[in-house]
Amino acid sequence: MKRLWAPWRISYIGAAKASGGCVFCEALSGSDDRRTLVLARRDRAFLILNLYPYAPGHLMAVVNRHVGELADATADEIAGAMDLVNLAITILSAEYRPEGFNVGLNQGRVAGAGILDHLHVHVVPRWNGDTNFMSVVDDVRVIPESLAATYDRLKGRLRG
Repeated sequence: MKRLWAPWRISYIGAAKASGGCVFCEALSGSDDRRTLVLARRDRAFLILNLYPYAPGHLMAVVNRHVGELADATADEIAGAMDLVNLAITILSAEYRPEGFNVGLNQGRVAGAGILDHLHVHVVPRWNGDTNFMSVVDDVRVIPESLAATYDRLKGRLRG
C-alpha cells in the first residue's frame, strides 16, 4: 500500500536514522513523547500514534514488555493494553467523531504484522465512505492531516 503525504514529511526523511532495535522499545524509553508520538504511558502498556496510519487518528496500544505473541503476555499486560484501547476510542470519538472503529492485532507476518516482536493492538477510526478512488486505482492512501496535528489534537483531549 502506497501513501500520499504532504511535503512536510521531508523533515522526517532528513532526520531518519537506522534503528538499532525495536521501535516500540525505543519510543517507550525515550523522553520526548511528542517526537516519538507517545500519547499516554501506563504501568503495563502505552498508547502511540501509528507512524504509517491507515486513517487519521490510527493509534496503537502497546504492551510495555518486549513480547511478540499474545500467549507470552500476562493477563495484566493484555488488560493494560485493552484499557488503552478504550481510552483511544474515547478520545478519538470526542475529537474526530468516527462512525466506527477497526480494533485488532496482527500476530505473525502472514497475518499482516509489520512489527513482529512487540505486541500491539491497532485502533483505527472509520467513517462511512472513507475509502476513495486513490486506494482502489493505485493502492495509495491519502492522509488529510499531519501526524503532529493529530498528536496535538489527541494530547489535548487527554489533558482536558
